[in-house]
Amino acid sequence: MSAVLDDPKAAAKAAHEINKLSKRLHRQVGQAIADFNMIEDGDKVMVCVSGGKDSYALLDILIELRRRAPVSFDLVAVNLDQKQPGFPEHVLPEYLASRGVPFHIENQDTYSIVKRLIPEGQTMCSLCSRLRRGILYRVAGELGATKIALGHHRDDMLQTLFMNMFFGSRMKGMPPKLVSDDGKNIVIRPLAYVAETDLERWAAHRQFPIIPCSLCGSQENLQRVQMKKMLREWERQFPGRLDNIFTAMGNIVPSHMMDRKLYPFTSLRTTGVVNPDGDRAFDEEEDCATPAAQPIRIQRDV
Repeated sequence: MSAVLDDPKAAAKAAHEINKLSKRLHRQVGQAIADFNMIEDGDKVMVCVSGGKDSYALLDILIELRRRAPVSFDLVAVNLDQKQPGFPEHVLPEYLASRGVPFHIENQDTYSIVKRLIPEGQTMCSLCSRLRRGILYRVAGELGATKIALGHHRDDMLQTLFMNMFFGSRMKGMPPKLVSDDGKNIVIRPLAYVAETDLERWAAHRQFPIIPCSLCGSQENLQRVQMKKMLREWERQFPGRLDNIFTAMGNIVPSHMMDRKLYPFTSLRTTGVVNPDGDRAFDEEEDCATPAAQPIRIQRDV
């Protein structure tokens, strides 16, 4: 870094790249919010901040977007202190206070519950996430929040899609917006269009005080960790593949799948009428090929 600072040309180039990154991140988050109507006028958005790069970036970007958004909304940052050993309790309150955003720290010893109930060596995500979800839904009600914002990004959504395909035998991803299972909360994921590599770069640039987690993300035997490695390798070997798959998640053709609940296969009848938009038995080869020179990108700068 010092070498970059000593070289005016290198410093100018680095500043240019960070400016491009900033514009891309804010544009992608703004686009996701608009596409799925995530935030409306008068909303109070509860931003869940864990101390990881994703939730820091989410809060950071929402603070800036609120300043220039066409609608008025409030933010409140919430951290669930799960009492894991070595957790630096002072870090988040100090950071959130420095950003001037209202915040609430919820203290619940879910760590001891998870460690007591989950045998050593087994993954803890299922129980840990259920406990967190229930607590955060309650806190949202107490704070009067109308939306709960989570820091899941594009790569999380892709990993979830493949985990469900490989291990759950279903085509199911991670939605950008949903109604919670208790029917009382709307959960949004404004980072839906954002690549994890961009969040890593942004976190390094903004120097967020990252707090390591000794629960979920640290378990190497998690299937999600394996999915992440697989997707990173795909992107290394075939640049643009992840963007293509992600775009496909929003271009579903039920008539070319096999879910009888989504398409009336059993009642299909011939009409004798030519329909230019009708189904073809096979797509043209060029429609199926991944472009070699110009892979599809999700709102990236040139």
